[in-house]
Amino acid sequence: MPHTVDIVVYPDCQLVDASGPWQVFATANTESEEASEGARYRLRLLAEAPGPVTTNGGMTLLATHALAGTPPGDTLLVAGGHGVHDLPDSFIATLGERAASTHRVGSICSGAFALARAGLLDGCTVTTHWRDADRLAREFPRVHVAADALYRQSGGLYTSAGVTAGIDLALSLVARDHDHRLAAAVARQLVMFLHRPGDQAQFSQGLRCQINSVGRLRALLDRVLADPLADWRVETLAEALAVTPRHFQRLFRRQLAMTPGTFLTELRLEAARQLLAESDASLTHIATHCRLGGPEQLRRGFQRRYGLAPSVYRARFGHTDDLAREAS
Repeated sequence: MPHTVDIVVYPDCQLVDASGPWQVFATANTESEEASEGARYRLRLLAEAPGPVTTNGGMTLLATHALAGTPPGDTLLVAGGHGVHDLPDSFIATLGERAASTHRVGSICSGAFALARAGLLDGCTVTTHWRDADRLAREFPRVHVAADALYRQSGGLYTSAGVTAGIDLALSLVARDHDHRLAAAVARQLVMFLHRPGDQAQFSQGLRCQINSVGRLRALLDRVLADPLADWRVETLAEALAVTPRHFQRLFRRQLAMTPGTFLTELRLEAARQLLAESDASLTHIATHCRLGGPEQLRRGFQRRYGLAPSVYRARFGHTDDLAREAS
């Protein structure tokens, strides 16, 4: 029987928080049906009452089922959006009742506030959009907020950061429900990377630096980010800006609060992490390819940056050769 996924929306919710995960599960159905395996998911859009629901971008969704009275499904996901803070107590009470009879419950972005109000997140480690993390921790002190994670699981509860992180969460649920091969096919169809582990930061180091840099340095960083594994050195970067290496170091520190060497190492560690998840290449090959020295330097840098050894990361998040090829 198809697994029933209920996505909960309300006025002023975020459109992509609902449509993104919905499309992941719908595409899983398409891929399964093309393989003559039948639909894997039954999708329902729930609101306080069936009918039109206007999102915070102005587009209207059509809810097909009421939150109250509809038989429970297998998975319940609550969209985020500004309207989550205006939900009436009756809506929250009904949400709590449904969650109690649902195998798997989760939220996208600030949808975590609805689950927290229902008392579902007490004692759990959760995440939400980075902009809302402090507020969630402040208003619900019994909830442990991992402000920088893409998505988190705590028992049968799943929470995710904003917008596209909801797609990552849904993709991980497809892999959990079935296998990584189906998840890979969905990711490929949606033209996205298969694997963004839940503990990955909401911002990559490259994006952080793009946000903080200005002028000619920003243009130079764009070149580096377009080809992070090229043989970039402080001397060549300084030459590109027509300044001395010493002046370049000062400029970089002033705008980005780090050295150019630290920046390059961070980018290369991110590239190494992706290779660990998507290939069976040796540590020696990865270290050389990513310009991180040898395998021991890779181990030390990876442990320092991510808090675990490369081998542990690969065991937890890696895929087989076939799955990596399927996602490429």
